[in-house]
Amino acid sequence: MGRAAIRVGIMLQLCFAALFAGLVSASAQALESLTLVTSSGRHSFQVEVMRTPDERARGLMFRRFLPADRGMLFDFQRSEPVSMWMQNTYISLDMVFIRADGTVARVAERTEPLSTRTVPSGEPVLSVLEINGGIAEKIGLKPGDKVEHSLFKPR
Repeated sequence: MGRAAIRVGIMLQLCFAALFAGLVSASAQALESLTLVTSSGRHSFQVEVMRTPDERARGLMFRRFLPADRGMLFDFQRSEPVSMWMQNTYISLDMVFIRADGTVARVAERTEPLSTRTVPSGEPVLSVLEINGGIAEKIGLKPGDKVEHSLFKPR
């Protein structure tokens, strides 16, 4: 039993080290500027951009705080219908589904933390922006509004 307990302890240490390394790398992600243009004005955010399948799969999972001026932008590389979920995500989020031209297709407000219910885009989109729940309502963000970021090509 002594050796088995030591092996289990070592395995747990390795798992925690891997998890910690993943969280550190996620928080070390470079920030990029993004602006939401609504009828109430221009609203600036700093966003982490998730470009790879692994980054998109991890998203904001396991985080317990997101500053009000921050967000996460998921780049799907091509326009297609997408669905998001909140598994292992502790923060209520507003999900902004964005077309390739940078116009907002849909806003899913105050999504439920830790839910495995999928939230569909409703149409082909190039990306999804996640911001703190309630911000979309606060700034009056609605379908048709504009998102400015280098990812989006104007019409």
